[in-house]
Amino acid sequence: MIHVVFNEQDVEAISKAFELDETMAGKVMVVRDDFAVGPLENISTPEGAVIRKEWWQNVLTGGDQHAITEEGKVNDEEVVRDIVELLEQDHDEVIWIWAAQNKHDVCGYYWLVSQLAAFQGRIFILYLNNLPFISDKGTIFYPDWLSQIPSKEFLKAKKLARPVTASEFEIDSDEWNKICAEASLVRLLDGGKKIIHRAIDFYDADLVRYISGDKQKASKIIHAFLSKNKEITGDAFLLWRLKHIATTGTYEVQGELKGIKDFEISKRSSTEAAD
Repeated sequence: MIHVVFNEQDVEAISKAFELDETMAGKVMVVRDDFAVGPLENISTPEGAVIRKEWWQNVLTGGDQHAITEEGKVNDEEVVRDIVELLEQDHDEVIWIWAAQNKHDVCGYYWLVSQLAAFQGRIFILYLNNLPFISDKGTIFYPDWLSQIPSKEFLKAKKLARPVTASEFEIDSDEWNKICAEASLVRLLDGGKKIIHRAIDFYDADLVRYISGDKQKASKIIHAFLSKNKEITGDAFLLWRLKHIATTGTYEVQGELKGIKDFEISKRSSTEAAD
């Protein structure tokens, strides 16, 4: 059995569940790209893949995660090739795709499943859509991410595993093609598996809300955004947007616009703004 997740943190969460139920044990593979942001047009072609890679290089350059752009750090195409090879070598092998109810996982699912139709009957989906779980404190909650689920609760989640149907392979592949054809660079989840599209500056207005008259490090502003906003996204993308906001001339910046702790930003005083 091969488990596929879309976040590094999910690997540990699922692996701990193996200790409680050996029947779940298997190789865990990670799709690392965040398909909820960035260009997707013609992504299945070499040209489209290059455009996306260059976009990510632009987003990450100078930031804390710049090393990710190094060759081989992220290679989801290789992950798919490895999955296909394992399925071809062992005809009893199956894939379990895990997705929580968030745009990151759902977009990743669309991207992955659109490439595995040849293995119908051996591809399973576990979509934790509006499924309640019990926290370590004994309270009921609805997780946004797999990593929020206690290990013992994965034993309940595994009961959701079901084969991706022939119609789903067709419909979801078509949906992925539609998503890729949109010109937007930000994608949101609008219930179920419905993806809606927004402009690149979608998060900017909410980021600005956390910029005050006092100097604050970018890390503090981004932390406030991530802890208080309903719609969130990756911190690398937010840092890139905050750098853009900082260059508009409306804000005072101290330090270099590089990593999340390398610069501070504040609103300009009314006097400075008048000048």
